[in-house]
Amino acid sequence: MTELLPITITVDVELAKQLTRLNSVANKLEAQFNFHALTANWFGDEDNILVIQLYLETPTTFMLNTNVQKNTFKSTIHTSYFSDDVICYFNQEEKLLQCHIAFTDSELALLTEQPKLLAGFTQAKCHKVLNLIAQQQSLNSI
Repeated sequence: MTELLPITITVDVELAKQLTRLNSVANKLEAQFNFHALTANWFGDEDNILVIQLYLETPTTFMLNTNVQKNTFKSTIHTSYFSDDVICYFNQEEKLLQCHIAFTDSELALLTEQPKLLAGFTQAKCHKVLNLIAQQQSLNSI
């Protein structure tokens, strides 16, 4: 049985169809970000580990998923709007942070036209979000 990592990256099916290498990129970044978070001491207290789920989505699935979550989450969930294309939901009881990250239409057009940019762009976008989370949760930057 394998244990889940504290930071996971899930690619929406529709986005994966548009950017066929994105699942592979996300898998590599997941390992990299978990390592960086470990070295930044995010997981020092094993009984109190924050679980971060990053969801990479198209603009359409981003709108659908965030609207569903707004309507289903309890009032105990804290919502953070980091930008127009990044929304995070934090359940403090469960130490669970779900963060939806949209690839905008213009970003998709650029990445489709220049696929070599995919890995670096995705890394930069997720890295920025993780550091915003770190700041919000009083963790060291990675």
